[in-house]
Amino acid sequence: MTTLWTPSEEFIAASNLTEFSRLASERSGTQITDYQSLHAWSVSDRAAFWDLVWDYCDVIGDKGARKLIDGDLMPAPGVDGARFFPDAQLNYAENVLRGSGNGDAMVFWGEDKVKTRISHDELTAMVSKIQQHLTSLGVTRGDRVAAMMPNMIETIATMLAATGLGAVWSSCSPDFGVQGVLDRFGQIEPKVLLSVDGYWYNGKRIDIADKLKEIVPQLPSLKQAVIVDYLGGAQKLADSIEGAITLDSVLAKRDAGDVEFVRTGFSDPLCILFSSGTTGIPKCIVHSVGGTLLQHMKEHRLQCDIRDGDRVFYFTTCGWMMWNWLVTGLASNATLLLFDGSPFAGEGSVLFDYADAEDMSFFGTSAKFIDALKKSGLSPRTSHKLSKLRSVSSTGSPLAPESFEFVYSDIKADVHLASISGGTDIVSCFVLGVPTRPVIKGEIQGAGLGMAIEVWNDDGKAVHSEKGELVCVKPFPCMPISFWNDDGSKYHAAYFERFDNIWCHGDFAEHTAHDGFIIHGRSDATLNPGGVRIGTAEIYNQVEQLDEIAESICVGQDHDDDVRVVLFVRLATGVVLDDDLIKKIRTKVRTGASPRHVPAKVIAVSDIPRTKSGKIVELAVRNVVHGREVKNKEALANPEALELYRDLPELQ
Repeated sequence: MTTLWTPSEEFIAASNLTEFSRLASERSGTQITDYQSLHAWSVSDRAAFWDLVWDYCDVIGDKGARKLIDGDLMPAPGVDGARFFPDAQLNYAENVLRGSGNGDAMVFWGEDKVKTRISHDELTAMVSKIQQHLTSLGVTRGDRVAAMMPNMIETIATMLAATGLGAVWSSCSPDFGVQGVLDRFGQIEPKVLLSVDGYWYNGKRIDIADKLKEIVPQLPSLKQAVIVDYLGGAQKLADSIEGAITLDSVLAKRDAGDVEFVRTGFSDPLCILFSSGTTGIPKCIVHSVGGTLLQHMKEHRLQCDIRDGDRVFYFTTCGWMMWNWLVTGLASNATLLLFDGSPFAGEGSVLFDYADAEDMSFFGTSAKFIDALKKSGLSPRTSHKLSKLRSVSSTGSPLAPESFEFVYSDIKADVHLASISGGTDIVSCFVLGVPTRPVIKGEIQGAGLGMAIEVWNDDGKAVHSEKGELVCVKPFPCMPISFWNDDGSKYHAAYFERFDNIWCHGDFAEHTAHDGFIIHGRSDATLNPGGVRIGTAEIYNQVEQLDEIAESICVGQDHDDDVRVVLFVRLATGVVLDDDLIKKIRTKVRTGASPRHVPAKVIAVSDIPRTKSGKIVELAVRNVVHGREVKNKEALANPEALELYRDLPELQ
């Protein structure tokens, strides 16, 4: 156990978590002295815990009398399951759009091309104008409004305008292909589509006019496409699509007034997110108004220690759940720092330039970015001040132990590093940061408050210091309401088939001796040589320490009535995969992990396929290696990379 950071007494005393723990002690009549005792109370009396979260976060709305009914019942076909705040009435946008005045609500950087900011009052005015236009198109409660947009101010304003009306929001990023967009939005039948004319990536201008002109006619539910000007071609594009209009025209034609907030039930739909779609048509996961809001506010204020006036950044696209997570930051009186483009634009330091220029207090990114930054040789700690930075968050894939160390050696020594893990399925986290506890190398600090997280073995028994399935044994507010157009059977099969009345998340995990967690990879991607389950992250943690390796992907190949481990590596510039390097890789894995982890085959590839949100796709590669069809290549950012893995002579 290597402790990398310990919060000071001053840090702990000033944290929201300390104040909340005091209130929990008063509310519960018990002595809550540390995070473990707070977490124990939060899962043993979930009604009281979530009631306190509502009050502490000053949720706007009518809470109602009942806090939780059928509290131990997970959903099943024909069964609603547990219901939190069944009498409540609230509106997501009303809670998020609570700021006022001339202070920054949001700042946007589009690489080095565009820099804009909007005050709280200006944001409210923009939301009002967009909402009036949506109303004129007949958008009302339950209708879908979709967006193919970058992470821009206009995207968030439109989301708040729609959800203020009780409409249901859904989004993807503009780099999705035509079929990828239709596979998602075609299922949910939106009434309005918001899109840009194009975007910038790594200094390159990418026009999407032809793509949009192909998409719009294939969404017959659309009343209108609204085009946001980013490249200067919005008007020309709108003129070429029947009935389309530019957002600039919408804003110019309206006068700002009061924003309408239609209050709905706690479990009414707020947004639709999509599974990655790498094994078929994406599942449409419907999330609730109250569950999303309450879970995000809990995570922001208690687990991330976001305070009034903080300036919060997360590197994300609108096709990733972290975008929804970021938007809710406005409800905690934070300023959102938005970014679109390559995180290595310019000299590679654009995000840290942004951090210094805007006094960033919370920096969120992916584990892959931190690993790439480490390999790039950049050291923000020496090149930037980062004087206001208090927290660094990492998600998307497991953060390697050496990347934990890199954050403290080369980004900032005194910072709360939170590796977090959850997913699109819950639009939030199961395990994440605890700002009042030490950061231990390679470990996620703890289970989220109110989340009854355990690791189970194959016999359905909770285990510590042993790998198994990450499960949640009690219902929680941010479970999906449903899958779109599903009778409940697909939803039940996705999470509850493995263990009865238990949420099985599909992560191969470990509950450590000091109450932290390690995610070893996805359960369906675990390797099984000799009948022993091995997490792919355990191999990546070793291999990607080597300077010669840019990144890697590992799969299990059926071979001689067993499974052999096959490691594909993308090499650093100028490196050749020879016998010496293969031996070095295998030695590193054997000594750092175990002999069972050592790959039987090591093969160099020029590219690694990944989803639009940057996650490598082990299952798709495994299917190609075995000659099986990859059903939905539209879900991938670089589907052409799959051909690099087909019919390899080394694997015959």
